[in-house]
Amino acid sequence: MNSIKKIKTIDNLEFFTVSVDSKKEIPFIDTMVSAGFPSPADDYLDLPIDLNEYLVENSAATFYIRVSGNSMQDEGIDDGDLLVVDRSKSPKNNDIVIGVLNGEFTVKKIQKTKTKLFMVAANKDYKKIEITEEMDFSVWGVVTYVIHKTR
Repeated sequence: MNSIKKIKTIDNLEFFTVSVDSKKEIPFIDTMVSAGFPSPADDYLDLPIDLNEYLVENSAATFYIRVSGNSMQDEGIDDGDLLVVDRSKSPKNNDIVIGVLNGEFTVKKIQKTKTKLFMVAANKDYKKIEITEEMDFSVWGVVTYVIHKTR
């Protein structure tokens, strides 16, 4: 039972729908894992968790998008990663967003100053883009989670 369905590919980004109707529960160990020194063993309890319930706040406005490229690598977003994007959220300064710039989709960090708006990559090899009135620009959605393989 698959809970995501590919709907289209645009500008090297793959768009997927979110279905919270199908449940895929996996074991969840309700304890914190130390990223420093090991902690003493607890009595761990496996509880079921549905990642849709954890990752998706508004299913009607949420999509999964697969990333192509490395412009956001310094934010931990790598080529092939899956983004959870909520179109119902309003972007805030320094949010990572899916933007549409002159008809092309891109994932970047949005930065606002008092008088200017920028789309900023998280890779020194890319220049930030100043959004001007002459450009056709909109924020398509706000990235809420990044899912990527570690192996």
